[in-house]
Amino acid sequence: MESFLIKALQLILSLSILVIVHEFGHFIFARMFKVRVEKFYLFFNPWFSLFKYKPKNSETEYGIGWLPLGGYVKISGMIDESMDKEQMAQPAQPWEFRSKSAGQRLMIMIGGVLFNFILAFFIYSMLIFKWGDSHIPIEKTPLYFSELGHKVGLQDGDVLLSINGEKQDRYDELLLVSLIKAKEVTVLRQGKEQTIVLPQDFKYQFLDSEMPLTDIAPAIIDSIIPGFNAEKAGFQQGDQVIAVNNKEAIPFSCMAAELSKNKDKEVNIKIIRNGEEITLPTKVDEKGTIGISVRKNPTIVTDKYNFFQSFPVGVKSGIRKLSFYVSQMEFIFTKKGASSIGGFGAIGNLFPPVWDWFSFWSMTAFLSIMLGFMNILPIPALDGGHVMFLLYEVITRRKPSEKFLEYAQTVGMVLLLGLVLYANANDIYRYFFK
Repeated sequence: MESFLIKALQLILSLSILVIVHEFGHFIFARMFKVRVEKFYLFFNPWFSLFKYKPKNSETEYGIGWLPLGGYVKISGMIDESMDKEQMAQPAQPWEFRSKSAGQRLMIMIGGVLFNFILAFFIYSMLIFKWGDSHIPIEKTPLYFSELGHKVGLQDGDVLLSINGEKQDRYDELLLVSLIKAKEVTVLRQGKEQTIVLPQDFKYQFLDSEMPLTDIAPAIIDSIIPGFNAEKAGFQQGDQVIAVNNKEAIPFSCMAAELSKNKDKEVNIKIIRNGEEITLPTKVDEKGTIGISVRKNPTIVTDKYNFFQSFPVGVKSGIRKLSFYVSQMEFIFTKKGASSIGGFGAIGNLFPPVWDWFSFWSMTAFLSIMLGFMNILPIPALDGGHVMFLLYEVITRRKPSEKFLEYAQTVGMVLLLGLVLYANANDIYRYFFK
């Protein structure tokens, strides 16, 4: 219960920071162009607010809503989630959004996304300034592959040098996504460079696979927890797991994935001990574990930077995270990708069960990048939808009718609500049925 509360508190605090910064981006550009902002709210407030305050001589009401699905600024003369048709029916006023030039309106709309990216780059820079840039150098890291990797010619112990001719320098999420989508890779194998041409449908083979592609840790047992099922089954330190129920599981991540699929079941685990293959029937517990830890000792390098040096490195780190997020978006529209979409529960589980400032700020920075990218997508009701219509106006010199914008806003809000419901339904399904 305590870990749940800590995760929930981190999630609420992180999202609150992101929403306030995003909406402040809209707010500051609106005020810069002398557009009136009627409300600035953290969370939504249909029917009532938890808190609201309007400073004397201010045009803006500040408040906190009760529905924690985001936040908003209500900008005068703009068709948004408030759907204030009465105001739009009145003649346009000089202080209204609709009275400003297309360029000014465009800046107001991208202000939120811009501030989310600035926040992410700033956080990454400060993390690097405080703790350094820790990474696993790929040139010093032998990789261990799943059955799919072995089928296309990759071998355990290969050191990855380049993907599609582009030199790689670190092992992280972006490298894995790049590998999945690669046409060819160059590896160092037994002291010699080899280039492996991957099948054209390799990424689709990956989507059909249930296993991770690669790992930095082989499933070699380092220690056994006394009293757990691994000890009862007869495992020993130094055993190397190679299969679970006849499915190849040489990397630790593949072994863990197979065990997770067989919670509360008995499995046959094939190991190599002193050069001999042995099969050990083993009971998997309700958490999908058997009570072992494996050798996981990659080389980790930490580069230190002073305050000013940390900013370009932080921006580069943020761009790498953004590239990773954008690169995997094409998989969202597949069956495997759609089933992986998560809501607040999935996001909350990304935070650690104990309070750790490095993890908190790292996750907040990544969520800021996610929020910024998602908001710039050309979907009505998102900032990107407004930007799309503004660009249409700039190019054609014709402004879409207010009736059309109202319909588009309604459709966009329905789509977003449906996505939120689907994502959180996925969380519920995974919690109770997986």
